[in-house]
Amino acid sequence: MGKITGFLEIERQDRKYTPAADRVRHYNEFVIPLSAEAVKNQAARCMNCGIPFCHNGCPVNNQIPDWNDLVYLGNWEEASRNLHSTNNFPEFTGRVCPAPCEASCTLNLEDTPVTIKTIECAIVDRAWENGWLKPESFREKTGKKVAIIGSGPAGLAAAQQLARVGHNVHVFEKNARAGGLLRYGIPDFKMEKHLIDRRIAQMEAEGVTFHYGAHIGVTQDAQQLVDSFDAVILAGGSEKPRDLPVPGRELGGIHFAMEFLPQQNRRVGKEPQLDNRPITAEGKHVVVIGGGDTGSDCIGTSVRQGALSVEQLEVMPKPPEKENKLLTWPNWPLKLRTSSSHMEGADREFSVLTKSFSGENGQVKKLHCVRVDGSMKEIPGSEFELKADLVLLAMGFVSPVHEGMLKALDVKMDGRGNVDANVMNYKTSIPKVFSAGDMRRGQSLVVWAIREGRQAAHAVDQFLMGSTTLPR
Repeated sequence: MGKITGFLEIERQDRKYTPAADRVRHYNEFVIPLSAEAVKNQAARCMNCGIPFCHNGCPVNNQIPDWNDLVYLGNWEEASRNLHSTNNFPEFTGRVCPAPCEASCTLNLEDTPVTIKTIECAIVDRAWENGWLKPESFREKTGKKVAIIGSGPAGLAAAQQLARVGHNVHVFEKNARAGGLLRYGIPDFKMEKHLIDRRIAQMEAEGVTFHYGAHIGVTQDAQQLVDSFDAVILAGGSEKPRDLPVPGRELGGIHFAMEFLPQQNRRVGKEPQLDNRPITAEGKHVVVIGGGDTGSDCIGTSVRQGALSVEQLEVMPKPPEKENKLLTWPNWPLKLRTSSSHMEGADREFSVLTKSFSGENGQVKKLHCVRVDGSMKEIPGSEFELKADLVLLAMGFVSPVHEGMLKALDVKMDGRGNVDANVMNYKTSIPKVFSAGDMRRGQSLVVWAIREGRQAAHAVDQFLMGSTTLPR
C-alpha cells in the first residue's frame, strides 16, 4: 500500500449529515461529502493486511485495496476505471449499500473500518464531474436481440454489459421511468433520481432501448415477447409484500410500504400518481411495522410529510448495541443499527407482536399489541394499545408477483416461490429464458442485484455466442 502506517496515524473520518431540523424540510440528499484531501487520507488507512477480507463482504468483487491505493496516490481516473470494472453503478451502492465490506474490514476488529463506501462514492462522483464516464461501445454488433424485463439494478447491469459486447438490448419496464425500487422504493433523500437518469442516458447512448409502460404478462403478451428475442432475462424483482393477516386488517389507513413510498417518490419526480387515493402521514400518528431499511424509509418520509408521531415496531428482540467480533467478524453482524431517519424522530419498540387493529368509521385508530419473549411466545399480561391513524406494513417481500408474466410463461419456481435458476448459468426452466436479481434470489441488496445482473449477462453472452469476454 502507498502509506504502510496510514491506519496507525490517521483516525477514521466519515461523511456527516446536515442537522435533522434542516433536512426534514426537504427530500434532497443531506450527506455532506468529505473533501478530496480527507478522502485521500481515509484511503491511506487501508492497511496491507495480507488477506483483504473486504473482498469477502463485497458481492460485486470490488478490488477495494487497489482503488484505495490509487486514491491515496491521487490517480482518481484510474481508480474510477478499476471501480467500474466490477461495479456498473457505484454511485448507487455508494449511497444505499449497507457496506458489508466495512463489516469485513480488518480494521473493524477495532471498530474503525476503512470508510470504503464513502471512498467509493467519492470516486464515482469525481468521475462524473470530470467527464470520465463516457458511453462505451467498442464491439461490432452481433445481430442478437436480448430482452430484459425489469429495469431495477439487476436488469440495468445486465443490459449495460450485454450492450457493450454488441447485442441489441431492449429493456421493458412497467413504470413510466427506469430504476425499479431504486426509483420508486428508495426515497430521494437517500438517493436523488437524477443519478439514475444520468446512467439511463449513458446506456441509451450505448445502444440500449428502453420501453416504458410495458407490463409484460399484463399489457403485453409474455410468450410473444419471448418468441421474438434470442434471449430473455427476467429481472422483475421481488414485489409481493409480506402481509399481516390479523383482525381489523381490512380497515382504511393500513397500507403496505410499497403503496406509500412510491407515491411520495412520484410527487418529488413530478410523475402522475397511479392511484387516486393519496396516502399521507401529515397530521397523523404513524405506526411502522417492520424494523428493516424499508421501515426506516417509511419513518423518514412520514416525518417529512408532517406526522404527529412515528412509532416503529419490530417483532424480533432488540439486537445488542455492539457485536462480539470474535464470533461474527468478518461476517455481517447482528447488532442495533440506527439510521438517519431514526435520528429524525421515531420511537422504536422491539419484541412486539400486533394482535389486531381497531377503528372508527372504517378507519384504523388503534393497534392491539402484546410483548413476546425470545422464543416469540406471548408474555402474559403484557398487552398494550397504540394510537394509529396510519399503519405502514414494512415486513419485507415473500416472492416475485406470480400473476401475469410468470404464470403466463409457466416458469418453474423454487421452494420459496422465486424463479428457479442457479448461479452458474442463470437459466430458467424455459429455453433461452434467464433470471437474475430479486426475482431469482428473493429480496436482497442493490449490490447483490448488480452482481447477479452482471453474471446473468455473462451467461447470456456465453449462450448466444458460444464464448464470452464478460467477467462473472
